[in-house]
Amino acid sequence: MCDLIDVGSGPAVVLVPGIQGRWEWIWPAVDALERRCRVISFSLTESRGNGRRVDPGRGFDTYLDQIEEVMTRAGLADAAVCGVSFGGLVALHWAARCPERTRALVLVSTPSPTRKPAAHVEWYLRAPRLLAPVFAAQSPFRLGPEIWRAHDSIGDRLAFSGRNLARVALSPASPVGMAERVRLMSTVDFQADCRQVRAPTLVLTGEPELDRVISVDDTRSYADRIAGASHATLERTGHIGLVTRPSAFAEIVGPFVTRSAA
Repeated sequence: MCDLIDVGSGPAVVLVPGIQGRWEWIWPAVDALERRCRVISFSLTESRGNGRRVDPGRGFDTYLDQIEEVMTRAGLADAAVCGVSFGGLVALHWAARCPERTRALVLVSTPSPTRKPAAHVEWYLRAPRLLAPVFAAQSPFRLGPEIWRAHDSIGDRLAFSGRNLARVALSPASPVGMAERVRLMSTVDFQADCRQVRAPTLVLTGEPELDRVISVDDTRSYADRIAGASHATLERTGHIGLVTRPSAFAEIVGPFVTRSAA
């Protein structure tokens, strides 16, 4: 049984975390969104401490089994599904496979459906435990500019960085689990999934010059690939806008989920 966070009231949205797999890393978004919606979240299979492993017979669909499980435990026949980065691919696959259970789909800074691992990622996959410190050391260069832009003072930037580092330290990601998720991405035809989505869809990105993890153009391509999808920009953010500016994130996603529920 996977861990489950279930907070707030109103229209339900299942929030799927990113490649690191831990719902705790996106807690600011959960906290802001629960003031508008009922928010259900969980840590992905292969995360430290949840005791779950990817089912070889199910592959990437193991993550769909998790969504099925948390919705059943929450007593939900259907819900909006919001995926963050890698979690967007999970949410997309769910919406394509389970249209009758998907009220709405929100894709946040999600990799392109045609994206293949870059050379440096392939290098990391060879020894994820050994190379995890190298991967972590790159984070300030990728995320630093958007943290600076999202906050107005040095004090605010330092306070955010301290809180964020505490969440990461208390809920560490599994390098092996992250590597497994990257490998599983190549086993699904996400382009075909785009053609099968029927739910109202919102594609949410940060600003192009601030997202140094996923190309904003790659994420925005979903607005062209999914029938009727719309796009919104979370200003003064890059890849982790739902954490750096959670209230602004909730102000965009909350009303969209509410309209879809109605």
